[in-house]
Amino acid sequence: MVSHHVVYQLVLFALIWLFVILPLTRPKPGVSAPATLVEPEPLTPRRPRSNEPKPFEGLTQKPHCALCERDTASPKVPPPVPPDPMPPTNRRPRAIDTSLHFCPHAGCDYRGWLGLGNLRANGHPSGGPWRQFHCTSCKGYFLETHGTIFHGKHAEVERIVRVVACLAEGLGIRATARVFEVDANTVWHWLVEAAEQLRAFSAYFLCDLHLEQLQLDELYAVLRALKAGEISEDTAIKRLERSPSWVWTVMDPRSKLLVVVDVGTRTLAMAQRVVHQVTHVLAPGCVPLFLTDGLKEYAMALLTHFGQWMHPERRQDKGPRPKPRWMPLPELLYAQVVKSYRRRRIVGVKHRVVFGTQLAIEQVLAAWGWTINTAFVERLNLDIRQCVRCARAKRACGISWRYSMCITISCYPTPACARRSPNRSQPTAGAPPRCGGRARPRWRPD
Repeated sequence: MVSHHVVYQLVLFALIWLFVILPLTRPKPGVSAPATLVEPEPLTPRRPRSNEPKPFEGLTQKPHCALCERDTASPKVPPPVPPDPMPPTNRRPRAIDTSLHFCPHAGCDYRGWLGLGNLRANGHPSGGPWRQFHCTSCKGYFLETHGTIFHGKHAEVERIVRVVACLAEGLGIRATARVFEVDANTVWHWLVEAAEQLRAFSAYFLCDLHLEQLQLDELYAVLRALKAGEISEDTAIKRLERSPSWVWTVMDPRSKLLVVVDVGTRTLAMAQRVVHQVTHVLAPGCVPLFLTDGLKEYAMALLTHFGQWMHPERRQDKGPRPKPRWMPLPELLYAQVVKSYRRRRIVGVKHRVVFGTQLAIEQVLAAWGWTINTAFVERLNLDIRQCVRCARAKRACGISWRYSMCITISCYPTPACARRSPNRSQPTAGAPPRCGGRARPRWRPD
């Protein structure tokens, strides 16, 4: 058993250490140990963020375009060989000039060719207002109105023209039918035929254009599409499905020429379709300056049709060779006008160069004293909204307004260069027989 003297000694030692030795070992408050100076590490400055866009590195695959693939799949038809002109006869010369007409029959060797002496005027059948022509090659007869809206119509020409003009000005189908005392279905058929003929005429007349710049924009409209095969023609005017659509326009600001007009949704496929139509209108090798709004689908569509495969340079001596990239053409210039909105009001406008350089774009616009803008095509959209009823109405409109829009657009923005007398010396082979029975050459803005 431990003695109590030992316990007393241990308790005494603990008290002495706690109250005497421990306070002596603590440092005094006024005295501090000398601290070693440590040099602070220098702060690495942050890299400033550049506002300039990064260079386009290219795509490993060519973007998809359904129309381009369809054109590539279909074989190209070789140009037809013109037939020999008809030898002159010993009869007295004809008083009626037939050099501006061609034979529309499919089995005729002279179909689509002008001024070859195969046509003869054959008077007015049954005392009608239109002249009849006779082809000495295929022995066929046709009226001079073949392929036009007036072919096979018993109505007066002035009435048909006024009906189409009223529809183009925004008057309804039924209202026009009541004014001119004709059936509504008849007015609808006239409108469809006139729009299709104008579309074919524009597609045939506009080609090989040398343009310096183009402005592209889209306009929201309320249209209704007809369900094909589900309703009859009598109920087509009453029952039409409502669907929001966009009117896509492309124009040349210098000549005020409306190059492309199309109606569809605001998607990449529609942008590809519009740019594809632009490439068919431009001359081979012509790459104009493109100015659009901030829609990103335009860049991909332009890259699809104005691009090429390029092999990037190797960064290392060893390793696999880099894959080829789909890059824009060196002469392609494209800029966007990006607008900022707040409460449906424009609060800011920025210019963004997508393809090319700022200096190259300014040099193209400096020839006319312009800057990067889309004012011309926006003014055109304002005119469309004011003149075409379906573009300004907040309610649903009929499918015929789609054709009325094409007629109105094709009429009023025609530039002065389009009204020049074209050169008619060259024959036109394979011309569509929907242009008044005559093949017209194509005009150019320059």
